[in-house]
Amino acid sequence: MKISFQSSVGKIRATNQDYVGIFKNKKEFTLAILADGMGGHQAGDVASKTTVNEIGEKWEKTKISNSEKATKWLVKTVQEENTAIYQAGQATPEFAGMGTTIEAVAIFPQDFAVAHVGDSRIYTMIEQKLSQLTEDHSLVNELVKTGEISEEMAANHPQKNIVTQCVGMPSPIDVDVSSHLIGAKESLLLCSDGLTNMVSEEEITQLILSSSGPEEATEKMVDAANKYGGVDNITVLLIDFGGEANA
Repeated sequence: MKISFQSSVGKIRATNQDYVGIFKNKKEFTLAILADGMGGHQAGDVASKTTVNEIGEKWEKTKISNSEKATKWLVKTVQEENTAIYQAGQATPEFAGMGTTIEAVAIFPQDFAVAHVGDSRIYTMIEQKLSQLTEDHSLVNELVKTGEISEEMAANHPQKNIVTQCVGMPSPIDVDVSSHLIGAKESLLLCSDGLTNMVSEEEITQLILSSSGPEEATEKMVDAANKYGGVDNITVLLIDFGGEANA
């Protein structure tokens, strides 16, 4: 298994509110986390970095060794972090209203567990086909699901960036969790919307397939998003299973 990530502030933003962390627990199992912060001043930076590091530090203290326990732990820990980020925002006026998306993947020898909140995404690559594993927690996605707008309209909708759930909300959040066999899965892609708003899934697929490994692929994806305008921070994390289960 190989893991690589790249992050860019993009062409427009002054700061990078995305954050990535990779952690190992006491059993040497990996938890990879990607977060896209939101909020004025430096609030987004604080929310994403704090969320990743606090969850990662808790993971390092565990002895979790299977996906069933990992999914339960992820739900509990992300919900606790939601409360902590909200309270931190309440305590510091310039951080009021801060929040962050989170994509987390705990990886074991035969399978992996996923936790998702917000509109960042996780994709799987199976037999050279990219498939979205998560469902966006966004206003636009709700409008698509109810049939009020089409997917084509959603791509350029003026309220595209409004999320319906994030870490840092005053009310409890629903954390989407699932577990999946590695099997034939070639790789996992975690990314902020700074990638998917700029680069099509078809092009992302080709960039991964045409690369020698995850490091080159992540560089190519970030470069492509910047080439097309880079209107947001861009962060990608690619986990390459090498066509076989993680030893």
